[in-house]
Amino acid sequence: MRRGTVAVRGYRNLDQLGSVQPPIYLAALFRMEGEARKSDRGFDLKYSREENPTLRPLEEVVARLEGGVDALAFNSGMAALSTVFFSLLSADSSVLVPMEAYGATLRLLSSLVKFGVRLRRAYPDTEAYIEMLKASRPNVVFFETITNPMLRVLDGPEIVKTAKDLGASVVVDNTFATPILTTPLSYGADVVVHSATKYIAGHNDVVGGVAVVSSRSLLEELWVWRAMLGGIMQPFEAYLTLRGVKTLFVRFEKQCRNAMAVAQFLEGHGKVAEVFYPGLPSHPHHSVAKKLFGDKFGAVVSFRIKGGRDAVLKFFKSLRLIIPGPSLGGVESIATYPVASAASPIPEEDRKVLGITEDLVRLSVGLEDVEDLVEDLDRALNS
Repeated sequence: MRRGTVAVRGYRNLDQLGSVQPPIYLAALFRMEGEARKSDRGFDLKYSREENPTLRPLEEVVARLEGGVDALAFNSGMAALSTVFFSLLSADSSVLVPMEAYGATLRLLSSLVKFGVRLRRAYPDTEAYIEMLKASRPNVVFFETITNPMLRVLDGPEIVKTAKDLGASVVVDNTFATPILTTPLSYGADVVVHSATKYIAGHNDVVGGVAVVSSRSLLEELWVWRAMLGGIMQPFEAYLTLRGVKTLFVRFEKQCRNAMAVAQFLEGHGKVAEVFYPGLPSHPHHSVAKKLFGDKFGAVVSFRIKGGRDAVLKFFKSLRLIIPGPSLGGVESIATYPVASAASPIPEEDRKVLGITEDLVRLSVGLEDVEDLVEDLDRALNS
C-alpha cells in the first residue's frame, strides 16, 4: 500500500457491523469479568485513561506513515513530549536540545532540571550540534526536523548516526516537516513526535499529539507512562484527527506550493527585509533541505518587516484574509508574532543570537488561493 493510500485506508476497522468509518467509543470503562480483555495490540482494555479502541485507527495510520512499530495518541503535542521525556530521562541523565525549538518544549526541559536532569544546549546548526553532542555525550538527543520559528534544517541522519554511535536515544519532533517530507525513524531515531493539532489533524479544530516508536519495548514503556500521566487523547478528538489525516497528502502538497509562491513574492517585496524558507536558494540550509526533503519544503514562511515592532503590529492589524494568531498547519493561513507566542519562553539573549527579533513574522500558509494570499500580504505590508 502506497503512503498516500495509507493516510486514507491504512488502519484496521474492527467494527463488526460493517461501518465504513470506525466508531467512536465514548466509554470510560469496559466489561471486566475477572481478567481484563486485551486490545488488538495486547494491552489491557478496561479503562479509557489507558486504552480506547477509538484511538487505534489513528495510531496505526500515523505509525505506518512514519515507519514505526506503533504509536500512541495524546491529548496534546506537549503531553506526548512530556510522556516521552519522563520515560527516557531520570535523575543525573542529560538531554541535548537546540537553542531554537518550540518554546513550550524548551520550558519543559528546563523545568526537568529540578529533578536532576542535566540540560545541554547547542546552536541549531548541524556542525555545532554534532560538536556539542560529542562533547557532552548526552543520554537523550532531541531536535526538530524544521526549527520553530526560523525554519533551520539540521542534517538529521548525521545527527542520529553520531548520537547512536555514542549510545544516546534520539527523539525528533517532525511536526513542521510531516512524514511527507521526512521519516526520522528510517534513519535511526527512536521516537518521533507530532503535535497532531497542526498538519496531522489539519483543520484548527483539534488539540492532540502522537508519539511513534521504533520498538515494542519503547511502546510498552510509553504506554505505562501515558496511563500514569493521564495524557491519552479523547475519543472524539481521535475521530476528528483520523478524518483530518486522510487528507494530509493533498493538503500539505498544496500548502507547500502556496508557501513557495508566497516566499518568492515576499523575497521581492520592498517592505520585507529578509525571508526564511528552506525552499529558497537564499536559505542557509537550502542544500540540506533539498537533500532530505526533495522538491517540497514545508508550508511555513518566516520574514522580517522593515520598520520593526510598530510596522509588524500595523501589519497584523491590516490583514483581512490571513488570521493573526498562534499555531500553524491548518487549512486557514495564520500569521504569528513569535516573540509574543511560540518563542517567548526562549531567553531574550538567545533570541538575539538566533535572530528571533521584534521584526519577525511567522506565516503558516493555508489552502486559500495563493493570489488572494499575496494580495492580502501586499496590502498589509503597504498599509
